[in-house]
Amino acid sequence: MDNPSRSERTRQAVIQAALAIIARDGPGKLTFDAIARESGLSKGGVMHQFPTKVDVLKALLEHQIRYFDDAPPARASKSGAENALTEQIARLREVSHQPYSIAHAIVAALVEEPELLALSRETSARNAERIKAEADDAELALLRWMAGQGLLLSAMFGMSPFSEAERERLFRRLMDDEKWTSMANAKQRSVKPRAARSSAGRKSGKS
Repeated sequence: MDNPSRSERTRQAVIQAALAIIARDGPGKLTFDAIARESGLSKGGVMHQFPTKVDVLKALLEHQIRYFDDAPPARASKSGAENALTEQIARLREVSHQPYSIAHAIVAALVEEPELLALSRETSARNAERIKAEADDAELALLRWMAGQGLLLSAMFGMSPFSEAERERLFRRLMDDEKWTSMANAKQRSVKPRAARSSAGRKSGKS
């Protein structure tokens, strides 16, 4: 195995070990000794790839960003519309079912190095722009996306009042473009007659 391949293999082993430690023991237990034990690598080998703990946390966040940006969506929308939104909600749903979730990298960064969250903010900003560009109702699309994030984070922090089955139904509802489109259309139809009646009332008052 050549050196670049060996180096990448070591990096991936460290990342996976760090994710397992964070998910199982919490970010406070993420040390070079723990990573070495979990990965089966030497401590020196780990530190050769990641000289500081901040480097490990940054790699975890970058790993998460690549997952949300590059992986194929878990499920396409029925209508084919708003693919960026459906793709993001599908990722959030997938992660919510993973016991050693990559989302725990956010927790580690928040506890240890809050400034690293700039990476996540930049990615969220890009995804928000993609979602808005594809949506007929940008605010509704963003609300659906943020609701999906809320479902994930509440489950991740152990604060969710929902069972796994209930959370799954809510994620499915958030991903169903047809239902949200029909709701928006119904709202528009109800607003137009009221506006017409109001206009007619003003005209009759003038006569």
